[in-house]
Amino acid sequence: MPEASSTYLAAGYFHTYSVVGLVAAVGVLFVAVAFGAGRLLRPVAPTHEKLLTYECGVDPVGEGWAHTQIRYYIYSFLYVIFAVDAIYLFPWATVFAAPGFGGTTLVEMFLFIGFLAVGLLYAWKKGVLEWT
Repeated sequence: MPEASSTYLAAGYFHTYSVVGLVAAVGVLFVAVAFGAGRLLRPVAPTHEKLLTYECGVDPVGEGWAHTQIRYYIYSFLYVIFAVDAIYLFPWATVFAAPGFGGTTLVEMFLFIGFLAVGLLYAWKKGVLEWT
């Protein structure tokens, strides 16, 4: 009798994966049909003016290359760091409320926030956060 129950559990286990696979296949098919319909229904009339670079209604002048200062990349990098911090704080808040996880998760989160604070302090000491 134990073999029959394990067979039933295995069938139920693989059934859940087949449902996920079916939903993924329907999603891929939906995207493919949408792109195919868009390609069939859109008008195609390329002209020289339509192929030009367009920016805010102004005709492009000069080269397409522009120098960007590195500080903008550093700001975006700092934003990504703190966005990841926010992603980890929400699940932590749910686990922290569970019985038996309070002290351990509190220490782990203080370590995590401490590492982020050290990175922020380093960026501040290097003068990265000054807008000039």
